[in-house]
Parts: sequence; C-alpha cells; structure tokens
Amino acid sequence: MQFHHHGYVSGDPRVQPAAGVGVDRPAELPDEVDVLIVGSGPAGMLTAAQLSQFPGVTTRIVERRGGRLAIGQADGIQARSVETFQAFGFAERIIAEAYRITEVAFWKPDPADPSRIVRTARTLDDPAGISEFPHLIVNQARVLDYFAEVMANAPTRMSPDYGLEFRSLEVSGEGDYPVTVTLLHTAGPDAGRERVVRAKYVVGADGARSKVRESIGCTLAGDRANHAWGVMDVLAVTDFPDIRTKCAIQSGTGGSILLIPREGGHLFRMYVDLGEVPQDDAGAVRKTTIEQIVAQANEILHPYTLDVRNVAWHSVYEVGHRLTDRFDDVLPDQRGTRTPRVFITGDACHTHSAKAGQGMNVSMQDGFNLGWKLGHVLEGRSPESLLSTYSAERQVIAKDLIDFDKEWSTLMAKKPEEFDNPSELEDFYVRTAEFPAGFMTHYGPSMLIAAPAHQDLATGFTIGKRFKSAPVVRVCDTNPVQLGHHATADGRWRIYVFADAALAGAPSPVADFAEWIANAPDSPLAATPSGADRDAWFDVKVIYQQDHTSLDIGTVPAAFKPQVGPFRLTDYEKVYGTDPAADIFELRGLDRGGVVVVVRPDQYVANVLPLTATAELAAFFAPLLPVAKPAEA
Repeated sequence: MQFHHHGYVSGDPRVQPAAGVGVDRPAELPDEVDVLIVGSGPAGMLTAAQLSQFPGVTTRIVERRGGRLAIGQADGIQARSVETFQAFGFAERIIAEAYRITEVAFWKPDPADPSRIVRTARTLDDPAGISEFPHLIVNQARVLDYFAEVMANAPTRMSPDYGLEFRSLEVSGEGDYPVTVTLLHTAGPDAGRERVVRAKYVVGADGARSKVRESIGCTLAGDRANHAWGVMDVLAVTDFPDIRTKCAIQSGTGGSILLIPREGGHLFRMYVDLGEVPQDDAGAVRKTTIEQIVAQANEILHPYTLDVRNVAWHSVYEVGHRLTDRFDDVLPDQRGTRTPRVFITGDACHTHSAKAGQGMNVSMQDGFNLGWKLGHVLEGRSPESLLSTYSAERQVIAKDLIDFDKEWSTLMAKKPEEFDNPSELEDFYVRTAEFPAGFMTHYGPSMLIAAPAHQDLATGFTIGKRFKSAPVVRVCDTNPVQLGHHATADGRWRIYVFADAALAGAPSPVADFAEWIANAPDSPLAATPSGADRDAWFDVKVIYQQDHTSLDIGTVPAAFKPQVGPFRLTDYEKVYGTDPAADIFELRGLDRGGVVVVVRPDQYVANVLPLTATAELAAFFAPLLPVAKPAEA
C-alpha cells in the first residue's frame, strides 16, 4: 500500500481523501445521478465499490431493505473472487475470518452393507495449483460489509440508500439524464411515498425476480430439473467424522448431501437431496419443514447421526437453469445504432443451482466487468461504445456457467448405481476444477481484446483470460511480492513491460520502449489529463530478467519511475527483478527478447506485443481513448 505522497497520513491509510462528488456528499438521494444501481447484493455492491473510485461520477445504490443484510444465502468464495478482493484491499482480512477449503471427501454406500456410508476418496480442492489464493466459505453478508467499507473509504464516500424499492423506469433517449426511474420508499417516515430520480445509466442488480429486467423487456428462459433440495445452516452435534470437511455424500437409499463447513469453527451447511418433484407438485415441496430436512439428512448419513441444536437459516429450492439473451436494454435490431442505458447483472441475468458455489462469484465478476467501463465513459476516458462490450462478454460466460452447472447438479442428483464409473463424481470435480475456481473465463477478440497475433511471446498470459500472478522481487526495497497483487481496483490499465536481457540503463529495446511511452504523441500516456499524475490512467511497470542485486535503480528509465502527488515524489515501486526461486519469465513462458503485456482494469489480459510494436500498441488504445486531451483535472 502506498500513501504519504499527498502529505503525512497519521490515520488509517485505507481511508482515501474525499474528492469530487465525495466532498459534501448529500445524505439524501439526489434528483439526478450518473449511475443508479438497484440492489445491494454482491453484483451491485462490487459495481458500486468500483465506481466509488471515480471522484467525478455521481453513483448511488438503492436497496428496498431498511438496512444491511444480516444473513445471506450465498457463502462459497472461489479463488478468482479472493483475487478480486485483493484488488479491493480486503483479501487478507476476509481470509482470516473465513473457512478455508483444502480437501474434499467423497462418501458412498459401503459395498459390504449399502445401508451404511463409507469414505471412498479424498481429493485436494485445488490439485493443480490453479491459484495462490484459497477457496473460502464466508457469509455473503460479510462480503457486502467489506464492499460497503471500500465505498465509505473511497474518494466519493459512497453508502447504500436503504429503504427504496424500484418500481419502474423509462428511457427517453433525450437530455443528459435520459433514464427516469420511479422508486418507492419502503421504510422510515416517507414509507409509501414514490420518488422519481433521473439517471444517465441504471444497473439492475435486483435478483432473480428483477423488476429492472422486466422493465427492459428481458425474460429468463430455461428449464427446471424437477429435483428439490433442502438447504440448512445449522449448529449440531454429530459423530460423522468429516463434519468439518467439505463432502459429497451419496447414500444407498439414493439420497445425497453436499456438506459445506462454515466460518467460525462450528456452523455448517448441508444441501440435502429431497428427490424428484412430481409434475403436479404445484409448489408443495417448498413446504418441506426443517424437521423433515433434518430427518432426511439423518437417513442419508446412516450409520452416523445428526442432532441439530440450532438452525441459523434454511430453505427449499428446485434446481433451475435460466438465462437472458441480453444483459442490457439494446434490442437485437438496435445493435450498432445506439449504446445501452440500462444493464442487468447477477441473478437478474442468470440463475442455476447453488451447489457449484458460482452464483455470488459470477455475479461479482459481472459487476467488475461493468463498473470500470461505466467509470471510464462517464469520466471521458473512453467512448460510449465501450459499454456495448458488457453484454457481449458476460452473456457468453453465463451460458458457460449454466452448461457446467447442469452437468454438476445432474451428477450430484444421481444414485450410486447410475454411475458408469464409481469415481465419476470425484473425477469430474478434479477435471473441471479450473472452471468453478473462476479461471476459465476467456473473452474473445473485441475493441478490448486483441487478436492473439503475438501470443507465443507470453504463453502463460493468455489473451482474454485473467492475468495470472507470479513472484517477483521489488528492486527498491528488495521485497519478494506477487506481481498481480499490486493491481488495485482503481480503474487503471496495467502495462507490464518484461525487459530484454540487457541491464537497466544499457541501450536496448526496453529503453527505446520507455522513451516512446513517456514522450511519443501516440503513446497512450499522452491522453492523461494535464495536471494529473503521469500514472493516473496507466500503471506502467517493468520486470527485468536479472535479480534485484544486479540492477541499479538509478539507471532505470524515468518512464518506470513516475513523479506523483503534489510534491512530485518519485514512485520507485514499479521496478522489479526476477525471483531466483521462481523466475517469472520461465513460469509464464515469456520471450527473452522482451514482451509487453496489457491488462484491463478488471485484470484480464487485453494484448501481448513485442517491445518494438509501439505502433500496434498505439493503435490498440486509440479507439479506447479521448480524441482530444481532456481539460485539466
């Protein structure tokens, strides 16, 4: 974490100085806003947290509840989400309070006595070492709390506006605030009174029954699997030995349980198989009582017993897989003629089973994808056409998620005798581990993703996939660090310059690149507003092939040591050497002749280029930047 560059900070450095719309932020919801977010679930809160980093953008998030969420239904935090939390600054703290999944145990009927279950296999949760971040279990409410803290500490001093329910919207296409939104006060002295707000953009993060989705004419299409599950978060006494280990349990009676230990050392969640739902059920299965769910769990666990002492939460649901065909308000015949004004995210776009732990995780990535794009457009960094990439990118990802979840939930509902291979369930879990961990997202070529013409220069940084971190050593203070962990969710593009073999200061391609990016009129840095720090829009880092002891930071080009803050202090923390124990050039297949890796603000690799391809780099960024330099910030 860097601070003091604006003067001495004696308090919590996570609290950024108020700026822009955060100075004297009105407590009451204004009549006009840049972005109105409806719903304070994971997708909405992450979108708001990202937009809170843009001081010039007025963003408000409304929630029909009267206050913060006390207990949430989602709890699985995949490694990609923890990676995202790192960018927002709270990964270490949430890891400390969460339950960490390291192994999964598989239980099946005992061949000698099918009425009993026995442990048949264990597997590592991340057998291939996909990420340095762990797979966690922590209540959704705590995730929202952390994002609320990020918003409150941001320059815009954001906080949710509770007690306001979305009723309707109308897009006029006219004026600076073309979306008219009608809200209803649900709490406080104004309860029952309608309120009208005008916005430039609206984000519907209001769940599976989204009214924002309805207002733009989208519907969830799909099917139900006609299979019901009871889910309960409980405190219990049991002789089941793996009660504190994630388990997939299949019984001789055909019933199944997915056991998820929870944070705190005592609480755990069970997804309990309630069986097939008759076509004429008419919702009767949803009346299954907690006593019936516990009884079914005991039957599946035989010969072990479960004595439930306290129920924190429980519900019954039928597996359903549904998806909208678009994630914004632009109809198919309007594409290319206008840009979107209304977006939907999370469960408003895609619904599926909870057992793969994907709902909250994929929803947050929806918000991460959309948030920085709205910020760039509203601050004048990028054209409005950027916003059309949100639906194009995320709808494909949601379709992949539903296809995966259909296979996983079908396997979980199978009876043991229906498997062709006794180890089919655990084999699927291991084989597909990268997908539920959140790392199979792969965006195709677009204005944001270059064609893979030079992919061979960086085989470990796949264009369109997330930037996979690796160890390096920071030269200025000799600290070993993870390179990707210093990419904060501040809305900046990252340009990682992996140097050729020459030492810093010697004539070389990396020295020529540094001169170009610092001074050339077609460099993306030339778009940086006058008066702003040189790295305000682009974070340019250099990684040399030598270890830190062989590098003289005084000879490193000035492009990699920008002056920042009102005192024009030198930032030395953008210069790295290789870690002798884990050479990033070897780990990520980087060409020894040097390579430039461009990474989007949401951590996805956008381009890979040789050091000499400055014209290609300029051409890539040209459609994404203002035609003329903005006025002084």
